[in-house]
Amino acid sequence: MEHRFVLRILLTLLCVVQGAMTVVMDLNRTHATHPGWMRHARFHVVWQTLTMVLLAVVEVVLLWGGVVDRERGFYGALVLAMLSPVAFLLAWMGRRRFHGALSDPGGIAPLRVTMLGRVRVVDMNMVAVLVAVMAMVVMGVLY
Repeated sequence: MEHRFVLRILLTLLCVVQGAMTVVMDLNRTHATHPGWMRHARFHVVWQTLTMVLLAVVEVVLLWGGVVDRERGFYGALVLAMLSPVAFLLAWMGRRRFHGALSDPGGIAPLRVTMLGRVRVVDMNMVAVLVAVMAMVVMGVLY
């Protein structure tokens, strides 16, 4: 099997997971229906979720729909798929400025890991974003 075909399949899976996991993680009581969230914040999270789903659809069409040649479709989908993780990292870097946090008491708690006698807090969103970014960089280089 040609390696570019495999990379298109892997990027497709990543795009579908990005779109689907946003729905799973955000359209529930930890986010969109969180009792402590303001109505405007709920609107924004649903807007973001629908944007992610629509981006995933466009990415899959670019990869398999034949609207552009395969190389342009791959790199177009790759760039679109990178937007959300890059935006996440930018928001993370600026979170102190707008008093943001990666989680809250009513949401999904970060993982606590003891390493060398010290407790470390690991946000699983950050882990997922970093793994996705690294995977996409490798895919882009290998394509």
